[in-house]
Amino acid sequence: MSRYQRGRHAAAILVLCASSGAMPAIAQQPPGSTPSAPVPDIVVSPTRVPTAISRVGSAISVISREEIEKASARDVSDLLRRVPGLTLTQNGGAGATQTVRLRGMDARHTLVLVDGIRVNDPTSTGGEFDFAALVPTDIERIEVLRGPQTALYGSDALGGVISIVTRKGRGAPRVTLQAEGGSYGTTGIRGGISGGTDRISYAFSATDYKTAGFSRFGYRIGRIERNFPWGLEPDAARRSAVSGRVGIDLADTLKLEIGGSAALNRSQFDGGFGAFPDTPSTADTRLYNGYARVTGTMFDVWRHSLTAFATVTDRDSRGVSFGGVPVRPSRTDFFYNGHRNGVEYQGDVNFGALGTFVYGAKVERENYLGTSRAIYPVAGLTRLDDRASQVTDSVFAMHQLTLFQRLHLSLGVRSDNVKAVRTFNTGRFTAAYEIAETGTKLRTSLGTGGKAPSLYQRFSALYGTPGLLPEESVGIDAGIDQSFLDGRATLSATVFRNRYKNFIDFAASPTCLPFQAFGCYVNIGRAATRGVEVEGRAVLIEGWLEAKLAYTYLRAQDLANRRELARRPRNEGRIALAITPWRDLTIEPALIVVDRRYSGANQNQKLKAYARLDILADYRLNETFTAFVRAENLTDAKYQEVRDYGTAGRSFYGGIRATW
Repeated sequence: MSRYQRGRHAAAILVLCASSGAMPAIAQQPPGSTPSAPVPDIVVSPTRVPTAISRVGSAISVISREEIEKASARDVSDLLRRVPGLTLTQNGGAGATQTVRLRGMDARHTLVLVDGIRVNDPTSTGGEFDFAALVPTDIERIEVLRGPQTALYGSDALGGVISIVTRKGRGAPRVTLQAEGGSYGTTGIRGGISGGTDRISYAFSATDYKTAGFSRFGYRIGRIERNFPWGLEPDAARRSAVSGRVGIDLADTLKLEIGGSAALNRSQFDGGFGAFPDTPSTADTRLYNGYARVTGTMFDVWRHSLTAFATVTDRDSRGVSFGGVPVRPSRTDFFYNGHRNGVEYQGDVNFGALGTFVYGAKVERENYLGTSRAIYPVAGLTRLDDRASQVTDSVFAMHQLTLFQRLHLSLGVRSDNVKAVRTFNTGRFTAAYEIAETGTKLRTSLGTGGKAPSLYQRFSALYGTPGLLPEESVGIDAGIDQSFLDGRATLSATVFRNRYKNFIDFAASPTCLPFQAFGCYVNIGRAATRGVEVEGRAVLIEGWLEAKLAYTYLRAQDLANRRELARRPRNEGRIALAITPWRDLTIEPALIVVDRRYSGANQNQKLKAYARLDILADYRLNETFTAFVRAENLTDAKYQEVRDYGTAGRSFYGGIRATW
């Protein structure tokens, strides 16, 4: 039996064990809370104001601070794999591009917020966000809001929103320090300090992580490695970040908050094509994010918030290739610089029994600059490739209302006016009905979405089309959150359906200009996604054993040819058991199962299904020190998330975390 077959057998056994123990008990615990890692009772992203999760009609998952700390994750993406309805792909090892799709929508249809500030990359092809650029420092919680949210947050939110909230200091000074090391020459250190007084709060953190890595191209892929008997070059990575957040009470009803972060992702990568795909290429991504927010309250019921923000994304790549007869190396450097800045106002009025009214406006400017320079065999001057900018003016409003103390409704509308692009108007309705006697919440949401074409899609000198229309979508879902056994378990299930049109794609079209012989960006696509999301937790043995489940069934089709969209598995899930043999030790085996899917468009480059087993152990030595160990891909499963790009084999990491 091969190692791959042994891995599949081990995976199947764990699935059966987890299912037989967990499923009868799954569903107990008030919606939104769990025994081992309580989910916050209050969330912000579904309504833009703090709201009890029991009153939210949208599908939302929350990753709590306790879960984040115990996971000791190197990447935010490692945490997001716990969320149903979310698919993540990575082009190789550490530092490689990481993209997220919500409910089968494209990566560019996921809006990413850090402390309420949009950080999607204005220099990327579609405005998508690369999670490799986000280095986790001091995260308080992550809210994943699924379904069209354009009416709340504007462009990019067709598939949903991932909102990352950093820690806010409070109380006596608190210092944290974490150090780890492990496979592939990996080392990392992370530290932070936070605290506060009656008037001032502060939180600062820093992290540095590096690894010798492995070859992104071809690693552990037999048909490729056989062609390189001398071995593939490992691709190293280094990721560093600092972040800070300070709050000042200027008066009893007036607060000032200033925050921001700076992150560097430096990595090596491979060309991945031609006779010599294993190339010594390198790339740097720098992400800067800053904001200042003033919040004031009038008459105890009317709150105003004014936020000035700015983000900068710098991407530099030094691409090396080999070609010609005789073979000669060549290198070209590319530089991409994107700026986003603006001001947003939000007002909240509490009308008591008549509900809460939220309204606001936003002005945002994006700039994109692309340059390149040939280095060898013939050096050249820096060349301007692309330069573009656009301004978006937005207004929005939403009203929340509770009827009969059980039915919670919300209705929101928004208008986004992108200069020289057609204005798009969107709306969103949600409803949640609580049945406290049975621990049940019934919910539904309906929304329309809009996505403005990116700067690259409109203004690329080679492929751009200035007259592109916004992409549009409509989505609906319905679900139930049910608790069982006096709150010892919960089960959440959601069915959803989305359709979108004016999909922007690259294709040969009569509308392309004469010099665009290979194609240009055009509004040609229509697509549909539908599926089921399941999320559950259950205490199987009080104080000793808990089961966790996340599962997604997804059908994502291109309506033009009825073919499956690339990199969307039909079935995907994660099963974990949290074992606590004694009070200070937690052992969590987790099985990730991903169905077959296609790496390329039009159902090309089929990728096999796989199962990966990880185990995390966390042991609290005393009030100050905690030791942790992670075993990843314990069955040494061989799989690919993107065709021809390798993934890590069996690997081990360990470290210590201190708090005082």
